[in-house]
Amino acid sequence: MTSAPARILFLGSGEFAVPILYRLGHLAGIEVVGVISTPPKPAGRKGMLKPTPVAVAARARGIPLMTPPHVREPEAIEAIRAREPDLGVVADFGQIVPPALLAVPPHGILNVHPSLLPRHRGATPIPATILSGDDEAGVTLIEMDAGLDTGPIIATESWPLEGNETSSELEARAAGVGAVLVGKYLGPWLRGEVSATPQADDGATMTRPLRRGDGRMDVWLTADELERQVRAYQPWPGSFLETPAGRLIVWQATVDGPTFDTTPGMIWPGPELRIATAENWLILDDVQPAGGRRMTGDAWLRGHAGIAGSVVG
Repeated sequence: MTSAPARILFLGSGEFAVPILYRLGHLAGIEVVGVISTPPKPAGRKGMLKPTPVAVAARARGIPLMTPPHVREPEAIEAIRAREPDLGVVADFGQIVPPALLAVPPHGILNVHPSLLPRHRGATPIPATILSGDDEAGVTLIEMDAGLDTGPIIATESWPLEGNETSSELEARAAGVGAVLVGKYLGPWLRGEVSATPQADDGATMTRPLRRGDGRMDVWLTADELERQVRAYQPWPGSFLETPAGRLIVWQATVDGPTFDTTPGMIWPGPELRIATAENWLILDDVQPAGGRRMTGDAWLRGHAGIAGSVVG
């Protein structure tokens, strides 16, 4: 007589979570009995409601989907309880999982977090990894507790960074690694063959949700810091400068040599588009004027020859 499949509840919203959901759907002895995602949000100029990537994936696979405005509400918790999950799995969900929900599955709730915990807890670990200039990135599988990414660690996987990754590229790799971790450890966890180790507080850092204004480039930072920002804030919130010719979005930048006490923010005459920073020059390789098309920095500078010598910020 074969045992019934383990009933898994998945909580996720963003792109990072989609490969993990797909991996769960292909594990032997597992049945994804429900997906919880955040509600659709207005998008585009017309403000049409757009479902999350996880919601789209759940519908495509025919998995029951719930999108409660707040998962902490008693009605949401009771609806989840009705699915009778044995275990929950969370990835890029976007809401705090309350203690009342943590207590529902008998095997707890596991969280797939894209950083090497306890470093970069919170909402934006992938941009924080790039912004901080970390030498390596990773994914951590934890058993959730009432804290924010503070639960005991089941497994981690890390890899060295090359120093040219954008957040979207790093997220894609981390999602694949997270899916592998889930595939490797979910069965052993359900069978009681693996345990979790409490997190140390040493080296813990906390990240926060990003805002549109975070994309403004502070020319009083160093060129290295600004180059990392350009990569970390793709695709959102992006990085931009305010110039006398209007806002300029920066898609790619390169650090160059010392500025020799040039005022931070000053635009060099050319031939490439470069600005002075608190330390070293920053060459703006790939830019986009607000409302315009992407182009090379030197092409933009040729179209704004009179801007050389002015200060941006």
